[in-house]
Amino acid sequence: MGPSGSGKTLTASALAGELHLPLHVISLDTVITRFMGETATKLRLIFDQVGMSRGVYLFDEFDAIGSKRTADNDVGEMRRVLNSFLQFMEEENGTDSVITAATNHPQLLDEALFRRFDDIIRYDLPDAPMIELVLRDRLISFDTGSVDWDPVRQAGISLSQAEVVKAADEVVRDMIIRKNKTVNSALLVSALDHRRKLADRK
Repeated sequence: MGPSGSGKTLTASALAGELHLPLHVISLDTVITRFMGETATKLRLIFDQVGMSRGVYLFDEFDAIGSKRTADNDVGEMRRVLNSFLQFMEEENGTDSVITAATNHPQLLDEALFRRFDDIIRYDLPDAPMIELVLRDRLISFDTGSVDWDPVRQAGISLSQAEVVKAADEVVRDMIIRKNKTVNSALLVSALDHRRKLADRK
């Protein structure tokens, strides 16, 4: 659980890689339908697959089906879907598949869901030292010796890890085009400001 772009899906991918298993991302907007009972039936098919094919299964945007059953805007059909998911999670799965879920809105989730998972991992936006670390890592092939990191770190505050990475990649692209190997503070600050403007439009 954590903000968009903080590494939740990437973690599932890394987990699958470490376990040498395929990653299956379940997009819940394709599972939920307006027809009575059809969503739960689709969930049943997914869990049947979990029991037949070993892998890491990620339920993305999990709050779409995991919202609290006491929510004011709750409807009977979604309560049934959530109850079905809880029941499916209790079933033994002969493949030892790993089931993961990701959400940007943990406060919306029904408390019963937290008991169905072995671990809860919380992600935050990167702090100043992490912003510098990410940028240094992405720019390792370039000379950053003249960079004043104080304004660069401040320019990255409130951006997600993904946005910081994209800013670094923009700088790398610019360096390659200019055939330059030396990165300066102004270029990094400009790239981070650009990513913030794009993120604010979303």
